[in-house]
Amino acid sequence: MPNKIIRDISLLVIVAVLAGCGLIYEYLVSHYAGRVLGALETAIYGTIGIMIVSMGVGSFLARTIRCPFTGFAWLEVSIALLGSSAVLLIGGAFALANLFPKVLADTFGLPPDLLPSGNLVRTIRSMAELTPYVVGAGLGVLVGMEIPLVARARQLLYSQYLEHNVGSIYGVDYLGAGIGAALWVFFMLSMDVSTAAALTASANIVAGLFFYALFWRRIRWGPLLLACHVLVGLLVAAIATFGTSWDASMEDLLYRDKVVYHTNTRHQRLTVTERILDPGKPSILSFFINGRVQFTTADEHIYHAMLVHPALMASGRQDKILVIGGGDGLALRDILRWDPKQVVLLDLDRELVDFFTRPKEIHGHTINRRFLDLNRHAFSDSRVSVRIGDAFLTVDELLAEGQMFDAIVVDLPDPNHQNLNRLYSVRFYAKLKALLAGDGAMTVQSTSPYHAKRTFLSIGKTVRQAGFSHVQQYHQNVPSFGGWGWTIATRRGASPKTRIARVTDLPTDILWLTKPLILAAFEFGRGFFDDLASIRVNRLGSMVAYRYHQRDWEQEQGIYHE
Repeated sequence: MPNKIIRDISLLVIVAVLAGCGLIYEYLVSHYAGRVLGALETAIYGTIGIMIVSMGVGSFLARTIRCPFTGFAWLEVSIALLGSSAVLLIGGAFALANLFPKVLADTFGLPPDLLPSGNLVRTIRSMAELTPYVVGAGLGVLVGMEIPLVARARQLLYSQYLEHNVGSIYGVDYLGAGIGAALWVFFMLSMDVSTAAALTASANIVAGLFFYALFWRRIRWGPLLLACHVLVGLLVAAIATFGTSWDASMEDLLYRDKVVYHTNTRHQRLTVTERILDPGKPSILSFFINGRVQFTTADEHIYHAMLVHPALMASGRQDKILVIGGGDGLALRDILRWDPKQVVLLDLDRELVDFFTRPKEIHGHTINRRFLDLNRHAFSDSRVSVRIGDAFLTVDELLAEGQMFDAIVVDLPDPNHQNLNRLYSVRFYAKLKALLAGDGAMTVQSTSPYHAKRTFLSIGKTVRQAGFSHVQQYHQNVPSFGGWGWTIATRRGASPKTRIARVTDLPTDILWLTKPLILAAFEFGRGFFDDLASIRVNRLGSMVAYRYHQRDWEQEQGIYHE
């Protein structure tokens, strides 16, 4: 009897370990799906949902396995095989889909600017986009078979019906899943996905071998099973060693230019690409977050000039400035041209800010030197203070401290995620209004008035609803993005455009922007605002900006149709 109890406890420990592995696989596949699909929230929630449903299917399929001991042992090596290679399978599918038009062009001698884009190419890409869900479904089925097999194995172990069998198994399963979630959040989220997958698969292999050592007399085809464990173990070791470089090579194919650096922070994926147009001139660097371009060195000056200078021109003073987002320091660089006394910057991601603050050495090479030169080492300026945290909550700290700012610059990503939606809400803008001096001005990055018109109009309407006396919108072409837009608001007094028109002098080192160019940016085509009455305000919890943005860009890409 004591021997049975020891084996039973060991079996429950195995269940807890595997529950943690299952949850990590769920997060890992959904997280990677969000990266390659770009639609982060849709991919994550969709993948998790499919995996949960597939786990239910796996629970039913477990009935077809006659021997739970043999079935469970083979199940673990199968999960390790698919789990360790899941990222490479998904990345490989996208890489091949992206490479396919180039192969066709080379085969038929087409010029680089005439890559095939017909139905066949679209079909191949659509099939690649299904890969995360297919892989997730496969893993879900396998993981879902674990608990029913363990339940049957325990009953056979005791040779009787166990009254609390299911409760005991689910209890340790939930505990193990909780530990797995903690490991993912605190350790694996900033780890390379291939390494995280290999570590998780290693736990499956160890658990499978431990299970075999406990019940080898009950398991059929033992030698073959051990051989499979060895082979899968070698694969996992290879993925742990070379997976990062393999994944990087496949990721290179997803970008137009050469990927020269990438890393994961606890919050997002950072990627830097390089394009060489003229060997005698500096290359063009592009910076991406979660696959979306944030700026390129060729034209970022246009975007940041239009973001920063209208607000400071429309403000009565430029002594104390607040920046929301802008962790690359480029908006900060332009603000410092106005010689403020103090600048406070709020950003969520400490690792991103560090990348644009201090030299990062890899193999004796400073990989971020160009970026530090580009932002003119703005974060090293003694007048700049940085606060790391969720802007929605950190703004409350500024309010509690009674701080006031002469100008506010909001440089956040588009509302393409549900968590970002609240940073485009009436509630958030009302908080910023309370921080703004009476003669101050605020600008907000407002996405593209051409590609995402409803989102653009909703942002302007939402700022107006927050109680600002004057709200105007303007736009400019940024070659990397296309037509782009901003919203500017003042608390009281004259409108932003009127204030800008009164300004006589700009800082002497602003080389590109002129006052006439700014004033012209307030002009839109005839009828642009005709539908404004039908546009909804984005209130906290309404998800209006998020849904507008999602549908606007899907419609632009031909995915969504009203």
